[in-house]
Amino acid sequence: MQLRKVAISLIVAVSLSTLTACGAGQNAASRIITKVTDGAETAVVTDTSDLKLRGFLLVAQPDGSAVLVGTIVNSNSTPDSLLGISANNELATITTESNVISENLPMIFEGDSANAKAVIPNLGVRAGNTVDISFFFDIAGVVTIKAIVRDQRDTYAGVTA
Repeated sequence: MQLRKVAISLIVAVSLSTLTACGAGQNAASRIITKVTDGAETAVVTDTSDLKLRGFLLVAQPDGSAVLVGTIVNSNSTPDSLLGISANNELATITTESNVISENLPMIFEGDSANAKAVIPNLGVRAGNTVDISFFFDIAGVVTIKAIVRDQRDTYAGVTA
């Protein structure tokens, strides 16, 4: 009887340890999550371009417009130029000192370090929706991402048109 209790306890202990172990090990999907924001990200890496678009989203405004938030970084020694931006095929009004994006001098839309602003008038999208945002570059060409629309509160309360 005592041997039977020990055998049952041993079987239970072994089965519990296998149920709680992570079968995927070092390659588990939950271990390789790197996205820490809700902004869309992509990169254009070719022989002539090395652009990284990071953290892009739109902040819906009370008047129906939307303001772009995010950063473009050029890691190539050849500068590229931002020719335009559209969201859901509506052109943005871009304000910046220069549309040239030089190596390691990011173009930042919104925030304390902002050096550019893009407003899409009359976009009429609501928070929680996603929209296609297209960036038009001189060298990299057209890059389109799908980004979320946020409302104007919390982190984005100060983002205004």
